[in-house]
Amino acid sequence: MPEAFTEAEAMASFLKAKGMDAPVGSLYDESLRKRVKQGEFDMLIAVGGDGSVLRAGHLCAPSNVPIMGVNLGRLGFLIQIDRKEWRGYFERLFNGEAWIENRMMLKAAHIRAGEKIGESLALNEVVVGRGQNLRPVRLTAFVDTRALTSYVADGLIAATATGSTAYALAAGGPILPPELRNILLVPIAPHLSVDRAVVLSEGSSVSIIVKSENAVLSVDGQPPTPLMEEDHVDVTVADVTAQFVRFGDPGYFYKNITMHMNENSLGLPR
Repeated sequence: MPEAFTEAEAMASFLKAKGMDAPVGSLYDESLRKRVKQGEFDMLIAVGGDGSVLRAGHLCAPSNVPIMGVNLGRLGFLIQIDRKEWRGYFERLFNGEAWIENRMMLKAAHIRAGEKIGESLALNEVVVGRGQNLRPVRLTAFVDTRALTSYVADGLIAATATGSTAYALAAGGPILPPELRNILLVPIAPHLSVDRAVVLSEGSSVSIIVKSENAVLSVDGQPPTPLMEEDHVDVTVADVTAQFVRFGDPGYFYKNITMHMNENSLGLPR
């Protein structure tokens, strides 16, 4: 978003006037990413939409850098601050009115023939689904090494509580409060298979085994990775959490839900 850089520059000027170092850059800027990973900053302000916050979470969680989001996007499920409000919230931050919310992340390991060939962190979800071919995929899910069920479906979502308001919600899954540390399994368009979402016990893990061709792995909506038959995608709770700077009542989440649930209709002609 070009306007995100304009807004970010205004924020940087505001912070520098108070004597703070506040560089501005893209989340794809390798020099800035390196400084975040080295722990040079106390906080990252993500200016944009939920996608920007997801990318910030991937970057910041391993370094324990809290994220404060300012919404320039459309929905902003993950963001508490609107673009018109940031000055007031910055002052509240300086006055010590903020608190830190920890959100569980997932770790997805791609296993082929017993060898790990890739690993990713997810804040929202891990999806094993069909690729460009319209045929459904066949998947078998194991929970804590015990067989759960097999699916013939467009895919299977393993989501966090954060992700329960993203793809999992669109696929018919329940909404989980953000403090829960449970994995949510939601099938996508299952055919003659278990069609209900399953909330796993806290601490449980899931292994998704591919039983057909044409499957792909996607983590937090990133470009898909092709999977082969008998590949495993092992999903566990990550040992890092995404930290978000929040203000006011911890019950803000429920207010956000009621505010956002009908927003997809806002852009339609009346």
